[in-house]
Amino acid sequence: MTARQLLDRLVDPGSLHSWDEPITAEYADPGYRDALARARERTGLDEAVTTGRALLDGRPIALVACEFAFLGGSIGVATAERITRAVERATAERLPLLALPVSGGTRMQEGSAAFLCMVRVTAAVHAHRTAGLPYLTYLRNPTMGGVFASWGTLGHLVLAEPGARLGFLGPRVYEELRGEPLPPAVQRAETLAANGRLDAIVPPERLRTFLSRALTVLTARPAPAVSAATPPPSPVPTPPDAWESVLLSRRPDRLSALELLHHTAELFLPLDGDSALVRGLALIGGQPVMVVAQQRQGPDRPALPVTAADLRAVRRQAEIAEELGLPLLTVVDTTGAELSVEAELDGVALEIAHCLTTLVGLRTPVLAVLLGQGSGGGALALLPADRVLAAEHSWLAPLPPEGASAIVHRDGDHAPQLARAQGITATALTATGLVDQVVPETDDPADLRDRLATAITTTLAELTRLPTPERLAARATRNRRLGGPTSPLPPR
Repeated sequence: MTARQLLDRLVDPGSLHSWDEPITAEYADPGYRDALARARERTGLDEAVTTGRALLDGRPIALVACEFAFLGGSIGVATAERITRAVERATAERLPLLALPVSGGTRMQEGSAAFLCMVRVTAAVHAHRTAGLPYLTYLRNPTMGGVFASWGTLGHLVLAEPGARLGFLGPRVYEELRGEPLPPAVQRAETLAANGRLDAIVPPERLRTFLSRALTVLTARPAPAVSAATPPPSPVPTPPDAWESVLLSRRPDRLSALELLHHTAELFLPLDGDSALVRGLALIGGQPVMVVAQQRQGPDRPALPVTAADLRAVRRQAEIAEELGLPLLTVVDTTGAELSVEAELDGVALEIAHCLTTLVGLRTPVLAVLLGQGSGGGALALLPADRVLAAEHSWLAPLPPEGASAIVHRDGDHAPQLARAQGITATALTATGLVDQVVPETDDPADLRDRLATAITTTLAELTRLPTPERLAARATRNRRLGGPTSPLPPR
């Protein structure tokens, strides 16, 4: 598919307005001049990239699209200058920017000068993102080398064409340097998505709809908040037995994070990922929100632990929420972090620490929901927040009660007693300063779903109304008091 064919598929008819200025560069190498002339005649374009402004479902958007038929979509100095000017103009006009790269990378005929332009384009993209403007990329087949290692993968959302070859080192170069072929699956979009390197794999025929939904969230401007008309939540009944709550939280038919999000949001756009983590964009009460949620096991899938890659994804989503000025919603429901040699080598403990410091330091509002199981550091990593809501039968503990029993009693038989002694229930967690509101449960999962949806919508509206300095001061006080009151230090 040519750049023009893809743009015609994406943008509203007749809305594309080119920003391209004539290329005036002259080159001494006659072979290179001839190659450029042939590429121009073959494609009808003067360079390997076209830029402009268009409408996508009526929304203005800036575009940068590569053409592979023009010298493999390679990026020379003039190409990079065209991209840079388009990014700078998008920033000046405060437009969302969509990049559609397909490229073999840096143009070898221009050597180091073209290579250094990776920095030029990256600097422009950084300024666009710093201005709080959405930057989306759709990696086409193939996207390689310097394009993949710079502006192609810097999107707030990084999407890819199914089956696309994506990577740094070209297969011919790899074979020449290593004397063996590059395994074909290494640089496939699906492999990168499975390792958390992409946000979604989207076929071209679905791309317009996906982008329209994403832009609906990313460009939303919530209406001024009004006083909530909903009645206050029902009082929580007598605190439940802790072990009963543990067992109820593990039921296969218990409300899941995905069910809660789809019900709460007016629009929820989940991103790729077959892991213990759900990432997505949502509109909740008219407010655009970044979402990271732990997805417990269901009737047809086993429980998945939280991996270091999941936690890196949490940090990325949190940092993007900060950059775009979006509130962050986290949902906790996990059996815990992965416990294995591979997890240790992948730095799962370090990623828990980095998640904690990232969420503690975010300036954007953070709302956490303790939905079910809250086991260990994998759960705690998503709980630093301005407010925490908790389902009545949710819980948080350093280890599952069976693990605590193994440490204290050298067996698992004392798990019920440990659960009752450790103060792990949602009600007990209010005394420690973690939980701000316990949402009552009944035998009907839909009742919990509805109550949590109301509490999430109301609390998000309250947090976004608060002045940032006031909210951050309250968060600092909250974090200082977590764990509950302590005895004052004796005088020296």
